[in-house]
Amino acid sequence: MELVGHACRTWGVFQVMNHGINTSVLNRVESAGKSLFSLPIQQKLKAARSPEGVSGYGVARISPFFPKLMWSEGDVIEEYEKEMKILARRLMWLMLGSLDISKEDVKWAGPKGDFKGANAAVQLNSYPACPEPDRAMGLAAHTDSTLLTILYQNNTSGLEVHRDGYGWVTVPPIPDTLVVNIGDLLHILSNGLYPSVLHRAMVNRTRHRLSVAYLYGPPPNVQISPLSKLVDLTHPPLYRPVTWTEYLGTKAKYFDKALSSVRLCAFNRFG
Repeated sequence: MELVGHACRTWGVFQVMNHGINTSVLNRVESAGKSLFSLPIQQKLKAARSPEGVSGYGVARISPFFPKLMWSEGDVIEEYEKEMKILARRLMWLMLGSLDISKEDVKWAGPKGDFKGANAAVQLNSYPACPEPDRAMGLAAHTDSTLLTILYQNNTSGLEVHRDGYGWVTVPPIPDTLVVNIGDLLHILSNGLYPSVLHRAMVNRTRHRLSVAYLYGPPPNVQISPLSKLVDLTHPPLYRPVTWTEYLGTKAKYFDKALSSVRLCAFNRFG
């Protein structure tokens, strides 16, 4: 738990081994992704995502914020969710537990602390080999609008995370290992103790990269705000309450300014 807490505070991202998910499950999802993205474009567009929709085939939703072409495509599916949901619950309590947060402190987690009403989606991302990788971006730099995101990536490197003082750092794909990103809502819930990680996906000149992201968030209408146990006179709440539904709308409008738009004060807890 101490290692998880340290990784959350310093990087906002960590890798998980021995997670209990059978390798065959990961392999089947990767195979399904390859089959999906190899379909003719006309067939994939039959499942096109609507402009305001969450699920369906289409380019990254953050594309309008960037002039540079994102050399990727994506689709949201429901398979693979069962195992990820179990893992996400375990990870949430490991991370919250390292802040001395108990089930009694998170009322919307339910009496059993199972986050029964939590919302999630599985998103397949395809990054074809790009003939001019210097002129394209797989997925531009962003933070996730989630509590946490669990990412499986195939054996092609491309994920990079940013940390002040280090710059961009590659997260290498390790067999049977999953990457966990802290999202904006967990950043708010922890009152800024756990930073949401800025990350991006680079493309490869000769190799195709595929990743599977499990996007985990609270029930859509639950107000997310700094946990009361983490707030006192020395550490006032940094963010106002916001639902995931509201925050997604804010992120769509303000993108990288979304967190600052719901911030209450400029108090620096590390100063």
